[in-house]
Amino acid sequence: MVLGCSVNVSVGEQEDRMMMTGMHTVADIFCVGCGSIVGWKYEAAHEESQEYKVGKYILERFKVEGPNGSNYSITQESQAVGSDSQTVGSDTDDM
Repeated sequence: MVLGCSVNVSVGEQEDRMMMTGMHTVADIFCVGCGSIVGWKYEAAHEESQEYKVGKYILERFKVEGPNGSNYSITQESQAVGSDSQTVGSDTDDM
C-alpha cells in the first residue's frame, strides 16, 4: 500500500537500505498506538529512475489492521471470482 502521507504513525531515523529496486534512504514508520514498525518512508533515491518514490509512505499490508480489526489480505476466494486486486510483495527483505 503506497501513501502520499500517513497519519497515526511516527517516522524513525533515516538510513540507507538496499531494496529490490536499488539503494534508497528510508526511515521506518511506527504505529503511534502500539509502537510497532508498520512500514517505511522513502526519504531519498540513489537512482534517478526511482526518485518518484521520495516522500511516499509504504505500509506493509500484513502489519495493518482494518477498521473492524481484521487484516487486509487477499483471499483465494476473491481471486477466484476475478477480482482485480492482487497481493504484492514488499520492496525489502522480510523484516
